[in-house]
Amino acid sequence: MDENKAATFRDVLGSRYPWLTDNSLDVLMDKAKKTMTDTLDEETNGRSLSRELESAGRTEEAIRHLKRHLEKNPNDADTWYALGELLCKAGRAEEGYKAFARGRDLF
Repeated sequence: MDENKAATFRDVLGSRYPWLTDNSLDVLMDKAKKTMTDTLDEETNGRSLSRELESAGRTEEAIRHLKRHLEKNPNDADTWYALGELLCKAGRAEEGYKAFARGRDLF
């Protein structure tokens, strides 16, 4: 999320609805960020959030996240490739190669 645009949006909300407290605006912004993250994650079958988790150094959590999405949609080749990449980065090359092969088989 672009923090500058988020700050501008928060300012617009505050100016249009002056009765909202700073805490109320914080709650609205947190809800908007969560909704945006959830929507992006749904549209990308988990790849969006897994990239964020991986960049935050939470690779194992990102792997678990992708695996949960693959349980729901096992025919998503792009997610299999993303999983393979994360597994290889985590030092689990054999599992990673299997994930790559599964993704390749789906094309």
